[in-house]
Amino acid sequence: MVHVGFTCAKNTLCALNVIYMMVGLSLIGAAAWGKGFGIGVCVHVIGAVTAIGVFLLLISFIGLVGALKHHQIILFFYTIFLLLVFLFQFGISCYCLTFSRKQQEQLFGTYWGLMSNKTRRTLEQHLNCCGLFRSEHNREVFSMDAKLCIAACKLTGNCFTCGDLMLQHAGETLKFLGEVGLFFSFSEILAVWLAMHFRNKKNPSTIKNPLTIADKCATHEQSTKGIPGE
Repeated sequence: MVHVGFTCAKNTLCALNVIYMMVGLSLIGAAAWGKGFGIGVCVHVIGAVTAIGVFLLLISFIGLVGALKHHQIILFFYTIFLLLVFLFQFGISCYCLTFSRKQQEQLFGTYWGLMSNKTRRTLEQHLNCCGLFRSEHNREVFSMDAKLCIAACKLTGNCFTCGDLMLQHAGETLKFLGEVGLFFSFSEILAVWLAMHFRNKKNPSTIKNPLTIADKCATHEQSTKGIPGE
């Protein structure tokens, strides 16, 4: 059985929650960065990661307050919610790492077909690209997009396809989200165990020393008897 002291458990739990705050902000920032590069078509992934980042940020703040105050009720709910965060974060992280390039291409193709011409032109201007993918089965669609493209790169005649750029950014974003989320999800199990262990510990500052109490009683008894001979 691992024995962890009160002060050590408190400091470790506080440090973990500060780290989780930074992880939550990193997940939110990476999701926003990916959405800004047109990866918002992966709305279910980006939305789930953003939600986990916000929830992790709130839970870590609650855990930090509970650890500093050694509040048993706060720590109890903290362990429950952090365990739920672990389950969702682990699942989303695995999904991000197993989201293949072919699946991304199919997803981008589906959403590109649902976009209006105005939305396509806006995205092309934002990413400085033309068309989605240059392939045999969508040659007509790509030719039409290339003619209507108003991106700045068209003036130089050196344009990348939007699909290739989005795949590059999507791969980097999904890899970062998956690796960071998966790594810290395992540490959340440690935080749950540590919070449960810390919750059941007694604060040494609130425990009265029995020797001190005995000394006070003896002193009080001597003072009531008085000094002999007076």
